[in-house]
Amino acid sequence: MAKRHTDPLGLHSVLEDWMLPVLVAAMSFLAALAVAGALASTVLAAQWQNDTAAALTIQVPQPGAPDATGNATRLAAVQAALQTMPGVSSPRLLSADALNRLLAPWLGTDAAALGLPLPAVITATWNGPGPGDAIAAALNKPAPGTLAQTGVQWAARVTALTGSLQTCAAAVLVIVALVGGALVALATRAGLAQRRETIEIIHGLGAQDGDIASRFASRATALAVTGAAAGALLALPVLLWLAALAAPFSGPPQLSGLQHGLAGLPPALWTALPCLPLAAAVIGWSSAQLTVRGWLRKLV
Repeated sequence: MAKRHTDPLGLHSVLEDWMLPVLVAAMSFLAALAVAGALASTVLAAQWQNDTAAALTIQVPQPGAPDATGNATRLAAVQAALQTMPGVSSPRLLSADALNRLLAPWLGTDAAALGLPLPAVITATWNGPGPGDAIAAALNKPAPGTLAQTGVQWAARVTALTGSLQTCAAAVLVIVALVGGALVALATRAGLAQRRETIEIIHGLGAQDGDIASRFASRATALAVTGAAAGALLALPVLLWLAALAAPFSGPPQLSGLQHGLAGLPPALWTALPCLPLAAAVIGWSSAQLTVRGWLRKLV
């Protein structure tokens, strides 16, 4: 009797406790993965951009030949120019062994065994503005043919890729929200159909549209929040596992597997996950209210 008194429309029987929460949980699970992917790509892209954009690689063909002045070798002239060049720091000449290891995956053998003249390779850090196009021009004066390349172009590509991933994640979230709202609307319509006679009677006796809509919305919101919370919790182990796989690329290597996962999750994700049930509550309440009010207007 108490249950009937608190639920005069019998919504606990027409809006079942399992179907809507299960479907909303699936939507919440997908939303959690989309949000995590967008946040993780942003964090990793920021790290890669900083590292890639600052990388500077110089190739000096015929490093032992005389430079343009004839006073030093081409390699020595380039090294001297780099020491005084603004925006360039920490120049380091790759040894023959390091160069062989770098080329081995592509050549399949020791580069020296091919008998081909290899350029000297210098790595440095570029701290100046822009892509550093003037570096090659400055180094070509003492050593014509010297090549210099910064990672600015690669950093721009990483930025474009990150933007694409964020756009895809936003599209997934919009689709999830629309599908979630449609699920609540369908469940509400099914409940209205089952309680049509009862609702018509109490509506004819003077019950306000807002009162009837609020009862449906409260029930639908409770089910949607339950499903969204369950979906977010189910997504957490998957996110920890994915973060543990990705953490060695950005986190301290001495951490254990679980610590890798916890450290690899973006801090903003811990705020975003609790927001999923809140978003489900807003969507569930709004969808149920609009559905019931629209249905009741047709009774007039």
